[in-house]
Amino acid sequence: MRISRKKRPARALLPVYYMNDRIKAPQVRVIDAAENNLGVMDIAQALERARAEELDLVEINPKAVPPVCKIVDFTHFKYQREKELKKQKAKSHVSDTKGVRLSIRIGDHDLDVRKAQAENFLNRGDKVKPEIILRGRENARPALAFEVLERFYRLLATAVPIKYEQAPTKQANKVTAIIVKTGLPGVAEGEDGDEMDKKD
Repeated sequence: MRISRKKRPARALLPVYYMNDRIKAPQVRVIDAAENNLGVMDIAQALERARAEELDLVEINPKAVPPVCKIVDFTHFKYQREKELKKQKAKSHVSDTKGVRLSIRIGDHDLDVRKAQAENFLNRGDKVKPEIILRGRENARPALAFEVLERFYRLLATAVPIKYEQAPTKQANKVTAIIVKTGLPGVAEGEDGDEMDKKD
């Protein structure tokens, strides 16, 4: 299956807000800039009230009956809403498991590249799953794969506080582990000299 490389169009952070003469409802419930409920008004009366205060009438809940509008400086209102939504988006990141492919013969430079990738994933809240596929005669020497995983783990631990969620394990011709970021800075868990159990 071919993977599309086209970027999806960016979705607007804010919904569309109708304001002033673009509000279509004949009557609206009005809230002033101080959050006071002024009750239901004809749209002409609400617009007159907003203009008298040199502010905008913004429809903030079009699904209500009648729609709810707020008298506010729209530029400031938009800035505050964008700020709130960005904060919510940052908190709502769903943790994913990202694979990082290693090999028994991986060089120091490639290991550094994989470490930088893993560091990125961990810092944004994802889990990292390093994976080594054993090919041909490598299947007879799985200990080498565990050594590479341990090298990768210790290298990554110099940049990010981490621990194993799943210790290195061999399944069929793959050796994998799952690494997560811990909440505490300092030495990564599992680096106290105890040797990890290695399952052949």
